[in-house]
Amino acid sequence: MRIGLIYDTFDAYPWRDGDPSDADAEYEPAETVETLVETVRHMGHTPVRVGTAFDLREQLDAGLALDAAINIAEGAHSRNREAYAPILLEMAGIPCLGSDALTLSVTLDKAWTKNLVVAAGVPTPPHRVVGAAGDADPANLPPFPLFVKPRSEGTSKGITSESKVETVEALWAAVDRATATYEQDALVERFVEGGGEFTVAVVGHDPPEALPVLQRAVESSTGIGLHALEHRGAPQADRDWDYDLAGTLDADLEEELQAHARTVFDTLDCRDFARADFRVDADGGVWFLEINPLPTFKPDDTFAITADILGRDYVGYLAEVFARGLRRLGVSD
Repeated sequence: MRIGLIYDTFDAYPWRDGDPSDADAEYEPAETVETLVETVRHMGHTPVRVGTAFDLREQLDAGLALDAAINIAEGAHSRNREAYAPILLEMAGIPCLGSDALTLSVTLDKAWTKNLVVAAGVPTPPHRVVGAAGDADPANLPPFPLFVKPRSEGTSKGITSESKVETVEALWAAVDRATATYEQDALVERFVEGGGEFTVAVVGHDPPEALPVLQRAVESSTGIGLHALEHRGAPQADRDWDYDLAGTLDADLEEELQAHARTVFDTLDCRDFARADFRVDADGGVWFLEINPLPTFKPDDTFAITADILGRDYVGYLAEVFARGLRRLGVSD
């Protein structure tokens, strides 16, 4: 089969003056694309490098023919950006691995995601959407410390060491940064601390399979996940941070995290692959943070680390994950 690869590389978009320094943080290095190419070839199919959703639109107009597609394209300049490629593929009648346009748009919105997940019985930190500094009465917000981030961004965009706030003055300064820089509302939520941060990859569908839980390092002085402070383009990415592995991942906690990840995956109608993030408080309570149905497949990130834990060759394991998606779509693999 001819399987199209839809993706954004770091040089995919012409950024405007005044765009955030981490505007391209969600995109992929060339190594990720090469991993996808190698995986499709390993499956016995022909990879077709399409590129961004905008490239896809142009190539479809020119007669591009595909039997299926693998989409990890994030898009740009819109809260609906992650839906661009799935919608085009759906309109063209091309089966696509991964979650559909509606799920991608909903999960990019952190507030809507939290509301749906809470309704499904998964705990998430209390939160408020704030449009500008001073728009909310601090008495009606969760208790300090609070955490402030853009409402509809991924890959920790907009997060710095000042995103965790302890005072009203610091809160409004963080809200101002988020709303002005990213031109969207801020999400203000209770900061969960004491028991560590964890991420759970989920694959498959009906039922989904939660993979081994990975523990994340947290920065020592703030307790913020180290990955959030070191992401591409972050203002403080080059700082030499101290970090800890807070909390302990035992069998009971892993089972609870995996169960919550499966529930979130199902509740939001995710398909084939995703990654869910959690924090644990000092009393052992588990709190859902967010889910990413467009996770990176970089050869040094979550899915590659998980394959190593399972004792699997990464390309071979990824080929199995994608093959499950093709079977779900009713496409021969």
